This record gives sequence, structure tokens and C-alpha cells, in this order.
Amino acid sequence: MYYSNGNYEAFAHAKKPEGVENKKAYLIGSGLASLSAASFLVRDGQMDGSNITILEEMSLAGGGLDGIKDDGRGFIIRGGREMENHFECLWDLYRSIPSLEIEGASVLDEFYWLNKVDPNYSLQRATINQGNDAKTDGKFTLTPQASEEMIKLFFTPESELDNLTIEDVFSQDFFDSNFWLYWQTMFAFETWHSAMEMRRYIARFIHHIGGLPDFSALKFTKYNQYESLVLPLKKYLVDQGVTFRFNTKVVNVIFDITPTKKVAKSIICESNGSDFEINLTENDLVFITNGSNTDSSSIGDHHSAATLSATQGNSWKLWKNIAAQDKAFGNPGKFCDDVKKSNWESATITTLDDKILPYIEAVCKRDPLAGKVVTGGIVSVKDSSWFLSWTINRQPHFKAQPNGQAVVWVYGLFSEVEGDYVKKAMKDCTGEEITQEWLYHLGVPVSQINELAAHSANCVPVMMPYVTAYFMPRALGDRPLVVPKNVVNAAFIGNFAETPRDTVFTTEYSVRTAMEAVYTLLDIDRGVPEVFGSAFDVRVLLDATSKMLDGKKLTDMHMSLPQKLMVNKVEKKIENTIVLDLLKEYKLI
Repeated sequence: MYYSNGNYEAFAHAKKPEGVENKKAYLIGSGLASLSAASFLVRDGQMDGSNITILEEMSLAGGGLDGIKDDGRGFIIRGGREMENHFECLWDLYRSIPSLEIEGASVLDEFYWLNKVDPNYSLQRATINQGNDAKTDGKFTLTPQASEEMIKLFFTPESELDNLTIEDVFSQDFFDSNFWLYWQTMFAFETWHSAMEMRRYIARFIHHIGGLPDFSALKFTKYNQYESLVLPLKKYLVDQGVTFRFNTKVVNVIFDITPTKKVAKSIICESNGSDFEINLTENDLVFITNGSNTDSSSIGDHHSAATLSATQGNSWKLWKNIAAQDKAFGNPGKFCDDVKKSNWESATITTLDDKILPYIEAVCKRDPLAGKVVTGGIVSVKDSSWFLSWTINRQPHFKAQPNGQAVVWVYGLFSEVEGDYVKKAMKDCTGEEITQEWLYHLGVPVSQINELAAHSANCVPVMMPYVTAYFMPRALGDRPLVVPKNVVNAAFIGNFAETPRDTVFTTEYSVRTAMEAVYTLLDIDRGVPEVFGSAFDVRVLLDATSKMLDGKKLTDMHMSLPQKLMVNKVEKKIENTIVLDLLKEYKLI
């Protein structure tokens, strides 16, 4: 497997791998990583779909890419995915998946056309004092000290960041900035999360620094991610003859390990109360989704709270069973053994009439039912004790959604803190109580909150113990490589596998690890698109610097006399050079 750059081979077709017709593939889990790996096996590996089996513990495909209508509870979305132009592997995949919406078009075509005519951006990024504009005004408010800390982290190699947290590398100056407000709520980082992953995010998305305050960097699907992304992919695979075995729990993958070779020999499964084993040869391939950030999720309803489960689900047990066989298979405990630091709660609120809609429109400055971009991303409540954020995507968000209703997604980063209106921790609240807290911060008069929460909305809370397990502090080696050294017929895929430079908690990471796994095990003669190299583009770095200075020039910054003399000296040296032209172009001098 190798990385490619540019479009020379972006549209090329790979040759059929030698001997692929004699291979079988088994994929554990049916999240985006597994569905993508199966698609790459068919499209680029040219494996017959009848030789591919997906083993899924649940009765539904999609993993964390969900969106359902539960007849007993209502509409439910545990989370949403933000996408951007440079999800190179994601778009490489979906250019080949037929759209379910537009005849003759791909999912990429459908997505591209939608976001061209209805571009995403926010008109109010944050609120304070019960629905009032927090007046962040697109500013980052980074002090010189906070800016210096960001620059230092950017240039620190990952080898120096083992097990460090974000609060280990930043001071209070940074945490008091608007930059941290935007960053923390957009990506769901906490101060105790991984400094290594924070650094990756800064480098990976530095080309979008200017789009952080108004979300113009982001793009979203037409409907919820299950209907827009999972269903087309599943249909494509079913049409290719791929077998889905639902209600099938994989307990372990047994490896035969020698100093020079590691071979997956069998898959131990449970289904309908019975155990069975799938025996493997070196010619068979197994793709392992190790860990899950939605494992052990619990769902409440409008009148019941979701419960925080401390029980580790099967995805973690499976990884621990595999990791016990060889240290190259990772260290799952680093991610799943501290639920207190990896959980938060989300909720899906469906408005039932038109009484709440005017308050939504007052904040987002758009008609929520117009069928176009509404909030453009999350609206963060700056003074919420739960650190509440909420968003409304294009409506209807579900194809089955009745006219006149809006589906709102809400989440709180601090699930164990007492609310501002509801004097309870979010994790202990019913859907109705979560709605009350949201309405309070939306600006609904206190006298109307309880009535509207009881009769004008339905709320389904979801507690996710491991939702930010991806971000837990880690060291190099805690996540297994996609294909660990000397492994001949197995790969790890998904957001707990390790691939360089890219960032977890993204659809791109799931697809990238899947692509790298298939291309490595089948030795496919086509490059995997490299992670977009914005961190190595001087123009991007200058533009990001300019944005983070909130419009100030380099010469406007507070400097000592020696520093000013040094700047003057440098300016003279770069006279009549392209360097000076670039600094002027990006308004740094």
C-alpha cells in the first residue's frame, strides 16, 4: 500500500489482484469502516460479493451512523457527522455508490449538487443569557501566550506527546478564548483529552481555521446520516451479493503467532444463543472493527432518563480478547476504562407544533422549515452549566418526518453537572426536562417553558459512555496499526486503528482505515489518497495566522524593543521577494 497525491491515478482502475477469486473476507461490525472495506473489496479488489460476509451484533447496519424512527419513542439521532472538501477517501468511495435520490447520479454527485446550491454557514454561532447573541463576532480572542502555545503544539512531534492531556499543554489564557469555545463544542474535546489528538486536529484542519467561527468549512447530507450515507452503501453491497449476518456477536479472533508471522486462524461467534466458529486459512481475510464509541448506549424517552451504563459492551471485550494475544494489537483499556471522562449525553427533540419554531428562528435567523440550511452547525450556549449545544440540519431530517415538525439535535459536554433551569444533572433528566433546559437557553419565557416542553415537543435522550473514547490520552502504540507488522491476513479498521496524520471521530478516518486495510492485504496497485497536505502549504499557514490574529498585523502585536528591531531587520531582508508579497496578501504586514 502506498499514498498518492493529485489526480493522476485518482480515477484509474486497479488491476485485478492475483488470486482474489480464491479468497474469502469476513468483516466484524457493519459500521462505516466495514461497509467501506467491503465496497473497496468489490470495487478495487474485484472480489466477488458472494465471498464477503459482514458479521454484525445488532439487527441494523450503520454503527454510529444512525437515524431511526422508534415507534415507541420517536425520532432518534445519537450524533451527526460534519464533512468537508478534503475527505479524500470518503469521496473516493461515494463517487462509486449510486444515489437513492437521483437516478443516474452517485452519492457524491447528490452531495456536491446539494451543497453547491445551499452552502453551509452559521448566522449565530453562540448564545448567552437565554438566547441572546454571545457576540463572538467571528473573533478568536487568542492572547499572545495562547497563540504561542498553539504554535508550540503544532511543531511538537507526536513522540513527545505520549499520554499528555490538552490541559498539560495549554494555560488558562487559551481556555478563556473564543477559539477554545468554537473548538471544544465543534469537536467535543475536553481539557482532559489527548494533546496528541488535539495536535493532529490543528494540523489536519488548519485550512479551515477561518471557517471555524461560522462553520463555512462544513458540509452536511440532505437527510440524517443513516438514510443519506448508510442505506445507499448497504444497497450497493447487497446488489453485489455481499452477505449480512445480523444478530451475530464476534467474541474473539484467534491468531497463530510466531516471531515472523501472525495469522488469523478462526473467528469465535455467538448467534441466537449458540456458539460457532469460522475457521480461516492464510488465504482468508478478516477486518476487525475494534472498539466502538456508541457501545453500551442507553436510550430514554420523554418521560424517562437514559441510564449511564458502566458495563463494557462486546466491541471492547472483543478488542481486549484480541489484544491479550499480542501487544501489537493495541491497548484498549486506555480508551474504555474511564467512563467518567469519555461520556456525554445527546438528545433528539422533535417539535410537535409551531409554538417553539419562532424562538428557533430568532436565534438561527432562518426559517427552520424552509428545507435549506438552518443553524449551519451547532449553536453553543456559552453560559450553560451543561455546556449545551444544539443544531437543526435541513428539514425534513427524516424522510418519514411529518410536515410542520422540526428535528433538533442537542448535546451537553458536562453530563454530571446541575442544570441552570432544571436543577438536576443532565444524565438524570428525562427528555421533557432536557427540553425544558434547552427552551430556557433558547430564550422561551420562563412562564411558558414547562407547558411547551410537555405538549409542544418530544425528546429522546441518549447516554453514550464511550462517545469520546477516541480522544482519551494515549501513547504511540495504544492503537494498533491498520495492518500490524507480520500480520498476513487481518487488519484493524475504524477509529481505534492507527493511520498517520488523519483524525479520529470523522467519517474520513473510518473510510481511510478501510481503504488502507484492503489495499494492503490485497496489494492493490493503486494509491490511497494521502491526507490533504494543508499543514505543509505556506499559504494556508499564513492565512491561518492572519485569521487567528483577529485582523491584527504582526507589527501590531505587543513586542519588546529587541523583537521589534528583529522584525524590522527581517522586513528589510525580504524586500523585493515573494515572501513579502505573501505577507501583504494575507494582511500580516
